[in-house]
Amino acid sequence: MIRAYVALGSNLGDRLATLESALRALDALPGVTVAAVSSAYETEPWGGVEQPRYANAVAALDVEGDALSLLRACKAIERTLGREPGVRFGPRTIDLDVLLFGDRVVDSPELTVPHPRMLEREFVVTPLLEIAPHAVLPDGSPVTAERAIEGRITGVLGRLSAFRDAPRGAG
Repeated sequence: MIRAYVALGSNLGDRLATLESALRALDALPGVTVAAVSSAYETEPWGGVEQPRYANAVAALDVEGDALSLLRACKAIERTLGREPGVRFGPRTIDLDVLLFGDRVVDSPELTVPHPRMLEREFVVTPLLEIAPHAVLPDGSPVTAERAIEGRITGVLGRLSAFRDAPRGAG
């Protein structure tokens, strides 16, 4: 089993219901268990495209398998939940990003782990540290909030109802 962390984001439709649907779909994958889920945070969009605010969260997953298989499953879930190709950093029904995959480094055309911009994004770092306060990068350096200046959090939307009982400190 490998502990992986996946960021979830949605800013179209019923954002919280979409995050919950994505979490249920992740938990239903063979060899994947949702071990912990952060609170949902409302965040400012960024990337230069005018759009609604996001709901963001991070999930800790226990995974049997490899990072590329997890990425492909995340992309399939996105399609199932109605994500369509669009403008880079634009609005989306759902976005699932693999942040960390144990202590592994992945550098392929499909996937880079650790996620190359995760430390710059408050909407990733804050929920990650909520469920994994001692998270570290594969090189052993701690995940900290000091560089997280993009995608500012504007509020806490609370726990996702489908995963309200999931433990918070999973890292």
